[in-house]
Amino acid sequence: MISTPGSHQTQDDAVPSATSTGAGDRVSPNAPEERRAEGATAAAGGRSVVRRRISVLLIIAVLAYLTDLGSKLLVVAKLEDHTAPIRVIGDWMTLQVIRNGGAAFGIGQALTVLFTGIATGVIVVIWRIARRLYSLPWAIALGLLLGGAFGNLTDRLFRSPSAFRGHVVDFISVQHFAVFNLADSAIVCGGILVVLLSFRGINPDGTIHGAPTAKAEEQPAADGEDGQPKA
Repeated sequence: MISTPGSHQTQDDAVPSATSTGAGDRVSPNAPEERRAEGATAAAGGRSVVRRRISVLLIIAVLAYLTDLGSKLLVVAKLEDHTAPIRVIGDWMTLQVIRNGGAAFGIGQALTVLFTGIATGVIVVIWRIARRLYSLPWAIALGLLLGGAFGNLTDRLFRSPSAFRGHVVDFISVQHFAVFNLADSAIVCGGILVVLLSFRGINPDGTIHGAPTAKAEEQPAADGEDGQPKA
């Protein structure tokens, strides 16, 4: 891949760019028009990559959301009246329905409205990032975050005791840990993936943080009058 001057080093699905003409190549009389056509083609290719990544993000988000919503509807209908937890893996993992007015894992029970606003803000931020999304791993991570945020936000908007104050349905209990749901799991998995991508320096737009630019790589040493590099 040949990057345009000034662009960051990118991954395989980075924005397509037009190739530059070598010093010894013959210049076409229609070079300006050809460059404009190449630029338009590169821009169209970049938009196509973004659309594909947004499609992946939305598919992951919808799957995470529907899985969470379906599991909550099922456990509320079948398990909420059970007084004793249902064993899944001995006493280590059980199923029991708990209405949670706080954040993930029962944190901040008195801040339900605040967490509703935070979930809404997370969704807005994810959508803004998606407009320049070229990285497939970032699309997966943001899809998990978006689906999980929507899952718990649905509870806060539509479950009792009231709109914006609804309690989230938690039902997976792990011994010596907490009671949570599949939306919480999606958020945690997406968050871990975001941390790993950030640690590796991979940005949502596909660029590698701190990588040398094509302009810096291609800039020749200053030559003297005799054509030899200056000391």
